[in-house]
Amino acid sequence: MLILGGALISLSAVFVRLADVGPSVSGFYRNLFGAAALFGMVAVRRETLWRGWMPLVVAFVAAVFFAGDIFFWHRSIHYVGPGLATIMANGQVFVLAAVGVLVFHEKVTWSFWVAIPMAVLGLVLLVGVDWVRLDDTYRTGVVFGLLTALTYAGYLLTLRRAQRARVRLGSVASLAIVTTFTASILLPVVYAEGETLRVPNARTWLILVTYGVVCQGAAWAIISRALRSVDASRAGLLLLLQPTLTFVWDIVLFRRPTSALEAFGAVLALAAIYLGNSARRSPATK
Repeated sequence: MLILGGALISLSAVFVRLADVGPSVSGFYRNLFGAAALFGMVAVRRETLWRGWMPLVVAFVAAVFFAGDIFFWHRSIHYVGPGLATIMANGQVFVLAAVGVLVFHEKVTWSFWVAIPMAVLGLVLLVGVDWVRLDDTYRTGVVFGLLTALTYAGYLLTLRRAQRARVRLGSVASLAIVTTFTASILLPVVYAEGETLRVPNARTWLILVTYGVVCQGAAWAIISRALRSVDASRAGLLLLLQPTLTFVWDIVLFRRPTSALEAFGAVLALAAIYLGNSARRSPATK
């Protein structure tokens, strides 16, 4: 189930690139159709949607971070391609580890300190050693990819806060509400950018519906269920399917020119993400 969920999630950036709409528009429809699918699951599972105001407040904060994640990531996909954008987004593991050490006094193993220079070197090889010669659009895409990692980490930290609260919603109900809030945040962003919600053709409608229902709805429901039965180290390795497969899709579907040095950089970055993810330990103090 975890392999299936990771494979489905890996298609997210592909759908963003294929859709004939702007990055905020595709983000809005991802969350709109994803919310519809998730509320359907809530009904089937008979989860409650109300446990007081606090879970809704936390869900809204999570949605603010997730809207930022979508905003930066979708633009990075258009500027530098699905593969690189998704690998940079998964750098959130280092942000989470840093917060864990500084705020929650978690311990990390030696592998975390090895992972940091590996990640930096891998990213340098992927982006290109001669930074000053890159065009402005590409450099902006790299910056957006790094901002994605920050906002994605904020989203995950807020979700963890929600899951550990004394009064909390079920996992699918919480995700459904967060997704709805995210769509409502992205809607004014679409119009502020001068875009509209008009979808130009049936092909793009199909892409957007699939993006929302499969990637935001079904895939995350599969992953959250599967994680309960898989140990952390194996889960971290299997979830690397997302950035790994997305990089493969970028090469196969969009003919991303990739040198041997860049491929080595991708392997280094992915290995660093795995080490960073598996290096965290339980909090020493609270």
